[in-house]
Amino acid sequence: MRLSEGVEWGIHCATLLALVPPPRTISAARLAEYHGVPGPYLTKHLQALVRGGVLESVPGPKGGYRLSRPGAEVTVLDVVEAIDGTQPSFICTEIRRRAPVRMPASDFALPCAIHVAMDRADAAWRDELRAVTVAELAEHVMTTVSPGSLEQGARWMQQAVR
Repeated sequence: MRLSEGVEWGIHCATLLALVPPPRTISAARLAEYHGVPGPYLTKHLQALVRGGVLESVPGPKGGYRLSRPGAEVTVLDVVEAIDGTQPSFICTEIRRRAPVRMPASDFALPCAIHVAMDRADAAWRDELRAVTVAELAEHVMTTVSPGSLEQGARWMQQAVR
């Protein structure tokens, strides 16, 4: 499975926004600047996060983006599904029905072992992402980066938060 680049960007933005006190915001341009990514492309993903209920977009001169609910209630899976969709990672096309000795569809009432294994793996992956919140990611950042980086980040946030 390969996730889009937008998923990485979205998780980073949501994690940063988890550190912003409500009702404050950060503009798309400042989020793009912070992460060193193209603004128009990031904005597309931020809009997907708004449509997915992860972020809110606030219009106006003091506008920008903020989490739609507390970071402890926003999971990594919420971000992934808002950007890349909710479809399972494996789509069974029932190629076993195309065998040289064709059997009626009724002979294949149960999913094959491959389909079952892939569905179990997808469910485990989603369960793991559902168990991690952006607040936990933000806390991890706050406790693992160097004091100098924290200081620089805090100065940047003071200027960027509206």
